[in-house]
Amino acid sequence: MKKFFRVIHLYLSLAAGLVIAVVCFTGAVLVFEKELQEAFNPDRYYVTPSGKPLPLAQLVTGVQQEVPTGKVASVKVYTNPARTVEVGLMMPEKQGEGGGGHGPEKAQADKAEAGKKGPGGSGGGEAKKSGGGRPSHTAFVNPYTGHVQEVYTYRETFFYTMFALHRWLLGSQDGIGKLIVGVSTFIFLFILLTGIILWWPKTQKVLAQRLKVKLDGGWKRLNHDFHIVLGFYSAIFLFIFAFTGLAWSFKWFNDGIYKVTNSDMKPAEPPVSEYIVGASPVTLDAVLQTATQHIQNSDFYNISAPKDSAGIYAINVHQPGRQESATDNYYIDQYSGQVIGSLKFDDKNLGQRVRSTFKPVHTGSIFGLPSKIVALITCLLGVTFPVTGVILWLNRLKKNRKKKQKFRAPIRTTTARV
Repeated sequence: MKKFFRVIHLYLSLAAGLVIAVVCFTGAVLVFEKELQEAFNPDRYYVTPSGKPLPLAQLVTGVQQEVPTGKVASVKVYTNPARTVEVGLMMPEKQGEGGGGHGPEKAQADKAEAGKKGPGGSGGGEAKKSGGGRPSHTAFVNPYTGHVQEVYTYRETFFYTMFALHRWLLGSQDGIGKLIVGVSTFIFLFILLTGIILWWPKTQKVLAQRLKVKLDGGWKRLNHDFHIVLGFYSAIFLFIFAFTGLAWSFKWFNDGIYKVTNSDMKPAEPPVSEYIVGASPVTLDAVLQTATQHIQNSDFYNISAPKDSAGIYAINVHQPGRQESATDNYYIDQYSGQVIGSLKFDDKNLGQRVRSTFKPVHTGSIFGLPSKIVALITCLLGVTFPVTGVILWLNRLKKNRKKKQKFRAPIRTTTARV
């Protein structure tokens, strides 16, 4: 039976191994993306607090003067006084950029799934009705001086290239690259399962050998142990990362989450503002003041501007200590400035809560730094397994060839004597 599973394991690995290695490598790069971005670009994210922060209206005016073609879609204010204020901008689409592909708006939406999407966790209608749309650029502003530190678009970064390679092999969001990644990821699940079957020992002695790497062995033994032993220890984590990754590759898998949990996929409709003829919308500062009065325990206040006269201010907040996608949403009437509704993470249905956990589980951020370290090590090991596996296969072919030659040699000798 193991011979059968060995053949399945081998040919599936040969078919999908290269893509799996690429996906694991890019996944490893993206695990600490946030930390690396902040480490390499400190002036973008941090300032030295000095005095009282300027009004948001003044900060937004400065951004509009710096980027006159941009339309303000959101303002993100951190409770950490050393953080810059992030002003989300929607830029006019260049000719031929609309629709499909992986333009900056789409990419930014995928990267900021929890913060930018509607409270349903699956994106869609709510974000469009409650706010001014998803920004494609972000202006980082010093809250004390009003200086625009940097106008940033994710698509122009190294990490976007890694992200696009990880998700679509640098193709379009609905192109063949996405399908190849999805199919390879699905195959990877069977590779891992057959790998565990092949690893399973028959005796206690074999078990002891397959639980540790023999460092004093030759290079063939080291390659064998790296593949077998480390493969066993990382298999469960690789399976989890691959399984959760299918939610972005296949619509049927994403829809299945809601079917299995017997939940409605469609996010709840947000309330609308009560339109008052001749009235002007309240200011961003008034909205922020209302938000801080109602929500005091939050890492940030991400305010999305109303899309039209019936739209509302949507405020996305995150309580310290919760996983990154466990955000709450509050809705403020744009004319009265009053909170007229909310949707907290705990109030979402089971399917929406489960789907929201897929991203932090997939990226390894679910338990903070410890789980990120595990994710990084696991992904790096995932890059090596196609290589060590091919070496094992080639060594086995060479060994079998020698056996055949040794078996045939006496036959030729006997024939010659006769």
